[in-house]
Amino acid sequence: MKTHTTNYKNTFIEIAEDCPVNTGEMPPLKGDAKTVANLQFEMVYDNPYKYTSDDILFTVHATRNNIKKSEWVAARQEFFSKGQPCFRASPLTKRYGWGVHNNENEKMAIFSCDSKEYKKFAKEKSLTVVKAMKSKR
Repeated sequence: MKTHTTNYKNTFIEIAEDCPVNTGEMPPLKGDAKTVANLQFEMVYDNPYKYTSDDILFTVHATRNNIKKSEWVAARQEFFSKGQPCFRASPLTKRYGWGVHNNENEKMAIFSCDSKEYKKFAKEKSLTVVKAMKSKR
């Protein structure tokens, strides 16, 4: 079974051109259940450079689908047997104003679009710099 990945190495994902905010915002809670944006934000904001994109996307998928931890190895293989949207399609980069830096080990950290770090990464010649996907065509 072929395994797909969403991981980037030495890459910075800038916010989408049509992102509606000028500073990184914490995604608001909507009702009792946490949204994809809430779960992604908590994992990466609280743990910079601890997780890869694959780690975060699968953990959010498993959490939202109530997959038991004992089933995670098989479920992760199944999840990545098909291509998955990467963090260029994340609500953090499209809606909430967070740029994503992926280091040489494919681990991620997020930075508010108005921060010094964001501006530095966006101009860094040693990184591949890509934009998040637009929300509207």
